[in-house]
Amino acid sequence: MFVCMTSLSATPASADSVRHFPPVGPKPAGVPADAKAPFSSSVLVGDTLYLSGVLDMDPATGKPGVTRPEQINLVLEAMQKSLEAAGFEMDDLVWVQIFATDLSSFDEFGAAYNKYFSGPLPARSFVGVAGLMGGAHFELNGIAVRKSEK
Repeated sequence: MFVCMTSLSATPASADSVRHFPPVGPKPAGVPADAKAPFSSSVLVGDTLYLSGVLDMDPATGKPGVTRPEQINLVLEAMQKSLEAAGFEMDDLVWVQIFATDLSSFDEFGAAYNKYFSGPLPARSFVGVAGLMGGAHFELNGIAVRKSEK
């Protein structure tokens, strides 16, 4: 009998290289207005930013958009604001996951989504779900990597 064991060594991120950013925009459904949200909006580890889900909630009302174009714009703007709060931009995204309550929105969402990028598009998935928090229609999360200075 032959047994091969390997040890993978990785340098763990130090506490100094991890930074948490608070949520941007309205609190998720069920979180009182005066309470701290139970998650970080994003977490920066080295040059990689992990983004929590953002919803198509109107910051002024805390409710989802009424029309599909409004919903799409709200969720993309929320993602852009979360990225900017951490010093990133949409073109830094390398992966995006989209949850949608109506899969027939795929083409319309894609057309609006493409306008937020000037370079190559990130890898992405578009997943149909039965429902989202607060009656939202879209939720996006993703990973962004800071461009290296040349």
